[in-house]
Amino acid sequence: MKTIDHKRITTSIQEYGVIAVIRMKDGDRVKKVVEAILAGGVHVIEITMTVPNAASIIESLQKDNDGSIIIGAGTVTDSESAVRVIESGAQYVVSPILDHAIIATCFERDVLGIPGCYTPTEIHTARKSGADLVKLFPATSLGPNFIKDIRGPFPDFKLIPTGGVTVDNVGAWIAAGAAAVGIGSDLLNKEAIKNEQYGILTERAKLLVGNVQRARHA
Repeated sequence: MKTIDHKRITTSIQEYGVIAVIRMKDGDRVKKVVEAILAGGVHVIEITMTVPNAASIIESLQKDNDGSIIIGAGTVTDSESAVRVIESGAQYVVSPILDHAIIATCFERDVLGIPGCYTPTEIHTARKSGADLVKLFPATSLGPNFIKDIRGPFPDFKLIPTGGVTVDNVGAWIAAGAAAVGIGSDLLNKEAIKNEQYGILTERAKLLVGNVQRARHA
């Protein structure tokens, strides 16, 4: 397995600003989806554990990876699964929950662990546990102002809202102070994938990346 530097991965995720959350039933089409959104400028890929044979897909993607993409695992809910995906080549591990064992497992292997949090207390606890980035989940019911409010007393908190982020509203999340965003269905249109219209995904990715950059330089 390639050596992983979690500090470098942390920096790269923040620089790119977008994590594409891939949650598909048809694992055979993942590679084409990744190629399509990479062509649109999205370089950070999260393969969720709900994808059939997720660990094997991560391993396969890493074998062909020339360094142009950062590949992580998502929906990881226990340390055993974290070990499995790390051994398969995951460069970062995302969980929908705050689990100290997962954070510790990632830290021991110099892999970035991104826990899922919802409240200020959970976010603070995650930071104290060593998490450099925190997934704000589900962000749907919180909204961009939550990030702005949190960063008042805690300006060093680096949050990645996931759930409810769209190509059209991503600018509001970035403007509020999000370190990056996690986006799934609004980028990865199910009908386009079903009909193998991968060009649609590329164009959505270009629009998404453009909106992130415009918000950062506004």
